[in-house]
Amino acid sequence: MSASPVLWSLDARGVATVTLNRPEVNNAYDGALIERVLAAIDDLSGKPARVVVLKGNGKHFQAGADLKWINGVRPKSAEENEAASRATFEAVQRLNTLPVPTVALVQGGCFGGGTGVIAACDVVIAADNALFSITEVRWGLTAAIIIPQLCDAIGVRQVRRYALTGERFGAEDARRIGLVHDVVPLADLDGAGAKVVEQLLANAPNALAETKRLALESSFGGMAVDDAAYKRLVHLHSAKRQTEEAAEGLASFAEKRAGRWGGGAA
Repeated sequence: MSASPVLWSLDARGVATVTLNRPEVNNAYDGALIERVLAAIDDLSGKPARVVVLKGNGKHFQAGADLKWINGVRPKSAEENEAASRATFEAVQRLNTLPVPTVALVQGGCFGGGTGVIAACDVVIAADNALFSITEVRWGLTAAIIIPQLCDAIGVRQVRRYALTGERFGAEDARRIGLVHDVVPLADLDGAGAKVVEQLLANAPNALAETKRLALESSFGGMAVDDAAYKRLVHLHSAKRQTEEAAEGLASFAEKRAGRWGGGAA
């Protein structure tokens, strides 16, 4: 089990802990990690889970997409690229719509898709060493499939800054804009999460599920998986990956240099 990219356990209280387990690459996601996240959600759907706690092993919570994996997907067919984006979207959206409360505990880096993951969680607690960035534009990509969750969490105005600049910002700024709820010392992160879990367990399960469902019905991020808008976002996400601009952005990452961009948008 320790070699799995995603670990999960369920205690006697019904508290499930899902742990991203690729610390050697800062828990960057690839096809295998996405597959295991979906499998963990499937497994938990048949269990009496009352709360899900999401964590990342190692120094960092989640560093976004594994760009080596992205480079491996890029040359494949448009259909295969769209399937990769669809699976990524489904993992985030299924986390978003779980009928039980979700609590994310964030330490170190939380970049790119990682910001979408925490935006899809109900409660987010960050360690004071947490660092955030919506990085996709830096590599010639777009954050299409996590934009809805980010807009729900921090609002369009903040997305228009941070998803366009790709800048890094710390835990206190993340709290200021609403991406995280609380900031605590790193040593207190698990304890702070445990306190929130106890508060959630004190509440009626069906009332929690209905309250969450009603909140999502009022939000863009709560739209169904097969909604036409989401199909469009998945297509845009995958198509951008196969552009010359993305090729240059990914090359600049691999070569540790600034991107050599052409003219402005048409």
